[in-house]
Amino acid sequence: MKTAVLALSLSGAAAFVQNPASAVAATQLASAKEDLVAFATANKSPLSGFWDPLGLADTSFWGMGNEATIGFLRHSEIKHGRVAMAAFLGYLAQSTPLVSGPHKLLPYKGYTPGLSPPEQWDA
Repeated sequence: MKTAVLALSLSGAAAFVQNPASAVAATQLASAKEDLVAFATANKSPLSGFWDPLGLADTSFWGMGNEATIGFLRHSEIKHGRVAMAAFLGYLAQSTPLVSGPHKLLPYKGYTPGLSPPEQWDA
């Protein structure tokens, strides 16, 4: 039994080791404004193109340079998108009859059972 557990534990470790042949990334993220413009113009859709109405691709936040600013903006866009998706899932969960009814333990102070999420916000 011990040898089987040992063999299984050692065999799974190979899944977490990077393959030396794939050391080079298959894709590269555009980090400079020129790369962003080239990526936007390479897309053949008539609705897309490089669009930066606030000029954020030309700024330098906190004196860290243009590439760091673009990286920060990409990171914050991903982060806020994930927060928005989680908030929408919470909105959907509140709309179900399982959650909207009375509870033995209230989820938070001021909870009024039987209200929709917008009504709960205004309550």
